[in-house]
Amino acid sequence: MPAEYSANAVQTVEVNAPVIFTESPVPCNRGLIFHRDESGIFRLANNANSNGCSCGCGCRRLFETLYSVTFHANIAIADDGTVEPIQLTVAIDGEPDVSSTMIVTPAAVGDYQNVGAEIFVAVPSLCGCESISVRNTSSQAIDVQNANLTISYLGVRRVF
Repeated sequence: MPAEYSANAVQTVEVNAPVIFTESPVPCNRGLIFHRDESGIFRLANNANSNGCSCGCGCRRLFETLYSVTFHANIAIADDGTVEPIQLTVAIDGEPDVSSTMIVTPAAVGDYQNVGAEIFVAVPSLCGCESISVRNTSSQAIDVQNANLTISYLGVRRVF
């Protein structure tokens, strides 16, 4: 079941800071996604059985809980900024996932363009949960409007 989080008002996001999500139109009601409104950090839980192998050999099987994370927003160079490429990136446990980098080069300050990305996040049973955020990985502050983040639980898979 997907969960949706949004922030429609314009917000200026400083370099390396997360986009702040102010609303939870469709929050997670399964206890798998944890988010506090007015925050930019989400915690994704692993709900896999990590009690070990049932074969009796004493090994420990590793399971991952899989999520699909989709983000869309309109972004622009903030006031007093310089016209150059700007970007947002989905970060997992604070580290930007470069495959999710969304780059645009607006023609002028205040010229909004739409960006979007989708990635899969695997939460290992040994860790319990992972944090995700959408961060400004530009070299300057940017304005973000109509930010929308959808997180969909995909299920559990056995890795080992």
